Amino acid sequence: MFEIERKLPCFAVPALMESEACKVSLRANYPPHTIFIFKDASPIRGPYSTPKGFEFMKFVASCLLAISLLASAHAQTPQPPEIAARAYLLLDVSAQQVLAAKDADMQVEPASLTKLMTAYLVFDALKSGKISLDQKFPVSERAWKMPGSRMFIAPKMQVPVQDLIKGMVVQSGNDATIALAEGVGGDVPRFVQMMNAQAQVLGLKGTSYKNPEGLTEAGHTTTARDLGILATRLMADFPHYVGYYALKKYRYPGTPAANDTNRNLLLQRDPTVDGLKTGYTEAAGYCMVATARRDYASLGSQGASPSRRLLSIVLGTANENARANESQKLLNWGFTAFEPVKLFDPGQAVVTAQVWKGSASTVRVGHPQGVVLALPAGSAGKVSTEVVRKEPLLAPIAKGQEVATLRVLSGGVEVAQMPLQALDAVDQAGIFGRAWDALRLWIR
Repeated sequence: MFEIERKLPCFAVPALMESEACKVSLRANYPPHTIFIFKDASPIRGPYSTPKGFEFMKFVASCLLAISLLASAHAQTPQPPEIAARAYLLLDVSAQQVLAAKDADMQVEPASLTKLMTAYLVFDALKSGKISLDQKFPVSERAWKMPGSRMFIAPKMQVPVQDLIKGMVVQSGNDATIALAEGVGGDVPRFVQMMNAQAQVLGLKGTSYKNPEGLTEAGHTTTARDLGILATRLMADFPHYVGYYALKKYRYPGTPAANDTNRNLLLQRDPTVDGLKTGYTEAAGYCMVATARRDYASLGSQGASPSRRLLSIVLGTANENARANESQKLLNWGFTAFEPVKLFDPGQAVVTAQVWKGSASTVRVGHPQGVVLALPAGSAGKVSTEVVRKEPLLAPIAKGQEVATLRVLSGGVEVAQMPLQALDAVDQAGIFGRAWDALRLWIR
């Protein structure tokens, strides 16, 4: 039996013990079946002995406990290194978690990171068959006259889409970007409309596009969080095309050889880095969206060794080297400070839930992509899970329908929540089955 000395006036203790926060704290810090004895719990005297005073003490006790729990959770979370950037974001793409952020929702100029959305629309046109890689687009006067980074293509040229993509990705060519925008959208204004429409579809709430290439223009803005969403979707939706971002060198025949190197310096430094995009304008500073993939045996299944992918967004650094160094710093910290923990395989049932008024009495509940979390290194042994769902669960139930929530706790503190889906469909029962379950529910 464990004894705990009384730390609060006795009238505050019952209120504290009944709070959910306290239950979590006690579960986290003391063994099961612990008996708590509060010594010297004599009635308080003075102003707090009145009903109003008692309520005030309950409030104070709850606040103190909340502060204690927040401090405990903060202490368990690794703190990121100092990053010399206006804003940044580090995402664990595999676990779909934000590991670190600074001013992630601050609107900034995206510079050539704008080309990620241009690429999204071009890749979508390729995927849907509207255009092909071998198809040739003309080079307009507008494309030829574009300032800034260029692929150095000339008017009246007919350039294959595949080469224009490489020119946009590797050389960050504004001329190649305009040629693609005109080829896919018909003209630049129409393509910009498509960009903004797609931004709404993807949920980029802080993003507004004014051009396809990223040159400074009033109202042309985005956020680090939106760039994280866009880059993640770009990789997930177009796996066959994102390989362009790993190219270290490219130049179109007849163009200057000195213009053939990818501006993403991490491609030369870190073999696990395979993208994505750099950007610079005087107003935006030096920016980079970088991604790296490293293998982890702990994520393997039947001898396989799947990869863990991180994505860093660094905005407004001082120079080309700084954006690479700060991006590398974030990625390395994310891979070492956090470890991947696979809780459930894709399609594995987390629970089997009872179904009422259905053709089946139960349904498997889980996540089709599995459940992988990024947790502070060394904390995997402290993880526990809880499934929260509303009762009763009534048919019909569609496959993929969200029916529960998985709470993940580490040391008794919640670290993640994610929706769980029905892994199978359950049709509605016949009239007699529904009537019988209705009766059972009424009795229950």
